[in-house]
Amino acid sequence: MATLLLTAVGGAIAGPFGAAIGALAGQYADNALIFRQPSRQGPRLTELALQTSSYGTQIPKLFGTMRVAGTVIWSTDLIESSATSHAKGQPSVTTYSYSASFAVLLSARPILSVGRIWADGNLLRGAAGDFKVATGFRLHPGGEDQAADPLIASAEDGLTPAYRGYAYAVFEGLALGDYGNRIPSLTFEIVADAVPVGTGTIAAAIAPEIVGGAGLPLVGFAASGGSVRAVLETLGTAGGAWFAADGARLTMRDAAADPVPVADAGYAATARGERRARQVAAIETVPRTVTLSHYDPARDYQTGVQRAARPGAGARDDRVEMPAVLAAADAKAMATAILARAETARTKRTVTARHDAMVLGPGDPVTIAGEDGIWRIATSTVEAMVTKLDLVPVAIAPRSSAASSGRASAAADRMVGRTTLAVFETPALDDAILTQPRISIAAAGAGTGWRGAPIAYSIDDGTSWIDAGSTAAPAIIGTLETVPAAAPATLFDRWGSLIVRLASDGAVLADADGPALDRGANLALAGVELLQFGTAEPLGDDRWRLSRLSRGRRGTEAAIGTQVVGDPFVLLTASGIRTIDLPLARIGGAVRVMATGVGDGDGVVATTILTGRSILPPAPVHLTTTIGADGTTTIAWVRRSRAGWRWIDGVDAPVGEEAEAYRSTLTDAAGAVRTIDTDRSMIVVAAADIGPRPVRVTVCQRGDFGASDAATIVLA
Repeated sequence: MATLLLTAVGGAIAGPFGAAIGALAGQYADNALIFRQPSRQGPRLTELALQTSSYGTQIPKLFGTMRVAGTVIWSTDLIESSATSHAKGQPSVTTYSYSASFAVLLSARPILSVGRIWADGNLLRGAAGDFKVATGFRLHPGGEDQAADPLIASAEDGLTPAYRGYAYAVFEGLALGDYGNRIPSLTFEIVADAVPVGTGTIAAAIAPEIVGGAGLPLVGFAASGGSVRAVLETLGTAGGAWFAADGARLTMRDAAADPVPVADAGYAATARGERRARQVAAIETVPRTVTLSHYDPARDYQTGVQRAARPGAGARDDRVEMPAVLAAADAKAMATAILARAETARTKRTVTARHDAMVLGPGDPVTIAGEDGIWRIATSTVEAMVTKLDLVPVAIAPRSSAASSGRASAAADRMVGRTTLAVFETPALDDAILTQPRISIAAAGAGTGWRGAPIAYSIDDGTSWIDAGSTAAPAIIGTLETVPAAAPATLFDRWGSLIVRLASDGAVLADADGPALDRGANLALAGVELLQFGTAEPLGDDRWRLSRLSRGRRGTEAAIGTQVVGDPFVLLTASGIRTIDLPLARIGGAVRVMATGVGDGDGVVATTILTGRSILPPAPVHLTTTIGADGTTTIAWVRRSRAGWRWIDGVDAPVGEEAEAYRSTLTDAAGAVRTIDTDRSMIVVAAADIGPRPVRVTVCQRGDFGASDAATIVLA
């Protein structure tokens, strides 16, 4: 009845819009919870749960701070990149990576900024504004002067709207490897207003014909749904407010409004005679519980649920979807207030007032002489200079209520820091017989979120770069803070030690027993020497003392004692090393490797000189001399092979070269030099061919691509 009456009155006063105002005001008069009518489609939390790209999808108007999914409004096809690697004896391997560029519409009104961004539930952008994977990112906040995005404009030949008044984000070249090579489902933390926004302010923003007071402050709110009216009703439910006609406009009012005192002149006369001035509906007409779902900031804006219950009869559960950001306690208080208003609204009061009450209308708050509380006018009727007011009590909402958000499982915000690169050339770390020089690349990164970085290399002093895919698994990299003293490679160094500082927070080194060391555990690069350590002692602050050392591993005994403080330290593992084979012609030149990870800015570059040591045989060992009865001197040695570093079968290792060949050089005290080439691991020198002693003898194995380091013995 009130709806029909006020629609007619509003239409007479202000035409079609007046009719709409009257209908809305009347709806608040009729829609006390005990006289419920079928609800219209208002804002729903599910509308913001998943990213969409459907044509015609409604874009919410955002207020305050909240998390939304947005709608993809433009995208490119997947962009494919490839990198090919080669290994001896194996086919070449080509790896592919994919990226995409796209735009996501966020809000149908301007915003201030974007905070965190989630991709498939994991953080793509952290609270500090750092991205976890490589991407370009631009935010268009929705100003009326914003220009079209340059990427979209170039791709669409300039036929691109600027989306003025709408906020949207553009991702350029988002790496998709972590998301199954597809555009992930994104959600955004949006800051539309710097402070919480009142329900009245929101109402006035979405319907300019409304005069809104401050109302209940909300941390965030998404205005969407079937109609503006449905949104206004939701805002009224949130703050216990209602709308009252004010000429051709509506005013939002609540329990804080100044009431007008009225006096009850007695019972109201009707066509049916006298009726009681007060009616109370049965308690069963009131919901037994109210369940309210909301966005909980303690749960990274995921949906939270709070419930309020009353004692007594009844079984109905009313469910309210509130697309607002509310702390658990505030949501519980809101549910309690909704239930309290429903219970209070059971009471109806009719007041017969004097003619001066004719200025009052539906929605105005009043007090009744002799009764406590504030009442809201549901309908107003004037007959024979007598004003009859039908009233419902206004419940005062509780300020807060104890509640819990439950256990929250928030996405970890792991910082992706700058890449640390180590590039070096060593003898092959496996038993492969290389035919091209090979560099090894180890990488780690600052921050617990670092997992890898794209890399490229240059063999022309940085003039051009060749894509090399990505780094391997994070390696354990550091620098030497103290250096180990020289020690023989033939014995365990039980007295020496070195201290290293690791580059990555939380990196851990471990001990290794004898059998593990024999299997190759804890092999590390220290300077240019390969060594193994049996004991790793943590010293704090990412510093470790390494002891029980086995020195000069894999033919690097010539590097023992050459380290200086600050030299690189790398723990060598199969999963942490990326290798690149290079042309023989590049031996002697510099090789630059550049990482371009998320935290690397313009790139991190490391350089090494390609010496060719990765394809050279190891130096002979165990040089001995024997002098025969005739004065001849036999110099013998044991060869080693780059085809088998571990002596596991008790037989000689294969030569590992096309032919077995050695070169011995004898330098006597007078400086005379004699060179002897042989294909056996010994030479015999006549007494007459040995000059003044002492005589220095060096022996090198001649490999397919060059000579080994020299082994030396002195004939005294």
